[in-house]
Amino acid sequence: MHMADALLAPATAAAMYAASSVTAGISAHQLKKDDEPQKLPVMAVTSALVFAGQMINYTIPGTGSSGHLCGGMLLSALLGPQAGFLSMIVILTIQCLFFADGGLMALGANIWNMAFYGCFVGYYLIWRPILRGKGGLSTRARIILASILGCVVTLQLGAFSVVLETTLSGVTELPFGAFCALMQPIHLAIGLVEGAVTAAVLVFVYESRPALLRDVDGAGEGRRSLRATVAVLAVTAALVGGGLSLLASADPDGLEWALFGNEEAGYAANMGLDEERFGIESAAADRAAAIQESTSFLPDYAFADSDSAAGTTVSGLVGSAMVAGAAAAICLAGGFFRRKKNP
Repeated sequence: MHMADALLAPATAAAMYAASSVTAGISAHQLKKDDEPQKLPVMAVTSALVFAGQMINYTIPGTGSSGHLCGGMLLSALLGPQAGFLSMIVILTIQCLFFADGGLMALGANIWNMAFYGCFVGYYLIWRPILRGKGGLSTRARIILASILGCVVTLQLGAFSVVLETTLSGVTELPFGAFCALMQPIHLAIGLVEGAVTAAVLVFVYESRPALLRDVDGAGEGRRSLRATVAVLAVTAALVGGGLSLLASADPDGLEWALFGNEEAGYAANMGLDEERFGIESAAADRAAAIQESTSFLPDYAFADSDSAAGTTVSGLVGSAMVAGAAAAICLAGGFFRRKKNP
């Protein structure tokens, strides 16, 4: 769902940067009150895991499209919505600047579409009410239900935001109704798969170290120590980013599929836009593209001008390490999760 700069007018892009920046500022302010030092390594490894997971596009059968993990629900269930949102900012910014994934001018919109809904709407309206709710469901069943429902709902909201943002930008090639009719169903399917993946990871954490999950009352010690649980997640991130990423589907993701279709593979043309000539041209987008070209040393998760599979492996490992390091550095610099002294 990473938007390109051509899908946004500069004014719309600026508005989305402002919305995301305000939310980030409020989140950072709230995190300074946190008092859980163990969250720092968890934030680092789970951010790396989400980065690696986003590299794997999974095929949506019968459509010619694919999807990938967003990760907002996963991060907010483990870290809380504020830390989850800041983690997503780290992930999306590194993807944009160093891997040319998503436009730089569109970064504010991508943060809003992929992080805000999963971290805040998903947590406050779905995760917390379900985990704290009354009834006969086991905690494991609640985790699975909240993960799947949360991912489906928040991806629907993110996809609808993409449609609204392009409409407000005046992208006339994308009529509201037709674009919406393509975006919503494909992201429903993508959300179901993401929900299943998210549920699997969170059930593992629940069984290993339930205290790491938000809103799980009466959690015991679990089967593994904090260090062992973090180590398993770190190894998983390395294996996913460095190995499984080689198996990613070549089909276009939901947004690209809606715009350009997949006629080469025998599927519909959908909006049928020319991938080289569509959307809005602007001086701001040109400047953003020039900056991005100068900073991205592994564009499209590959070595420049090379089809070597090693480029994908290196991208997964280097990117995961960068995300983990940046997340930890931001926590330390901001004083997040620091043990507070009693007055």
